[in-house]
Amino acid sequence: MPAAQEALQAFAVEPGSLDLVSVSENATFRVTDWRDDVAYVLRLHRPWYHTHEELIAERTWIRALSAAGIAVPTPFTTRNGAEYAAVKIPEIGESRYAGLARWTEGTLLADVLCEGTDTGVVARYYARLGTIAATMHHQSSTWRPPAGFRRHALDIDGLMGPAPFWGPFWEHRSLSPDRQSLLLEARDRVRGVLQGYNRSAATYGLIHADLHPRNVICDGEQLTVIDFDDSAFGWHAYDIAVALLPYQHAADFEAIEESFFAGYAALRPVTDELRSQVPVFRMIRGMVQIGWFHQRPELALPATFDVMVEEVCAQCTAFLRDGRVP
Repeated sequence: MPAAQEALQAFAVEPGSLDLVSVSENATFRVTDWRDDVAYVLRLHRPWYHTHEELIAERTWIRALSAAGIAVPTPFTTRNGAEYAAVKIPEIGESRYAGLARWTEGTLLADVLCEGTDTGVVARYYARLGTIAATMHHQSSTWRPPAGFRRHALDIDGLMGPAPFWGPFWEHRSLSPDRQSLLLEARDRVRGVLQGYNRSAATYGLIHADLHPRNVICDGEQLTVIDFDDSAFGWHAYDIAVALLPYQHAADFEAIEESFFAGYAALRPVTDELRSQVPVFRMIRGMVQIGWFHQRPELALPATFDVMVEEVCAQCTAFLRDGRVP
């Protein structure tokens, strides 16, 4: 809290309240300005994930998305025009960059979708999510980042290299030797598949990379995309796979997937190539998630972790057997 209070001194905000919202990789606070009751989100970024240049690039793209008509949190600069304020946290011996943005009112889309079991409701929101994804992909495919723009890449090495961005998933402590071997074999096969994927601006560029319903805020009919912390250069199909992953084992998955693609097709073509890539990227996303937990041994594993590993290994087995992901 002292670090958050110090960081706020750099911004043109007079805090009336400062409440901790979450502590995961970043520390996130809700701030209310006592002068007008306007709410903001203050985020203290973890020091090892992005460089200062990469954090600035994130905000540069967010502003470009906003200009393209996509609802995103409005970022604010410091009093002297900087994107971030640097603060020290003596208790843990770290320095962090603090960024401020307008608070987005509403409910997580994931919570909205959990309120009922009506497939029609889920399909309707997923059609809208598909249109949002297409709008973002269209913007990134036609936008030229400014000089000095830096962001990591979820390319072949970023996803399936010897040191992937989210960690060596095949080394997770819970994996048996057989499963480690399975994931390594699948990784090598996936590398070959990705080498054949088109990397033109039509299929590859800046993506959100974490576009699931917990990163979308629903306020009436307004859907706002939040949390660009993982945004990167990557395949558009990866973004789509991340969005669809929560429902991949649902009985009505095909209907939800078709709704997403219908919304996407309103702005961008849904080719056979794209459709064939999405299941592969669903499997890749599962592998990536195992790597994410491998990098964070201090975190307790969720109750669903073993089931997730089982599913990923089943997908890898099918992929190695016949080249397809169920």
